[in-house]
Amino acid sequence: MAVTSEATTVWNGTLFEGSGTVSLDSSKAAQLPVNWKARAEGSESVTTPEELLGAAHAACFSMQFSNMLTEAGHAPDSIQTTAAVTFQPGTGISGSHLLVSASVPGISEEDFERIANEAKATCPVSQALAAVPITIEASLA
Repeated sequence: MAVTSEATTVWNGTLFEGSGTVSLDSSKAAQLPVNWKARAEGSESVTTPEELLGAAHAACFSMQFSNMLTEAGHAPDSIQTTAAVTFQPGTGISGSHLLVSASVPGISEEDFERIANEAKATCPVSQALAAVPITIEASLA
């Protein structure tokens, strides 16, 4: 059965002077502010589309990696993934970098790296981002 997930944005005004809010339909309490200045210059208090995309990529990769490790006989204790999505005004999204630290008892470094790269290539969000470079730094904790 297919599952459809939704998020809604309400935008007011022009691109450069306007602003909006993003709400995740699964969490009615979350109203995330968005605006061009934060997207073009960065912000620690205003969300960007790339931050939301990074959250999706980090979650998707972590789930895929966990499943692949488990299927290979190495169930992870924990996986921490940060996805850094780069946006260049006037150009667009230019890449996503996955920074991964995982505690996986009994796995060799070689198997860990191989499975991490396979998970990077096969997670559905990575596949959706196929138009941009995706890089990974994975380490055993």
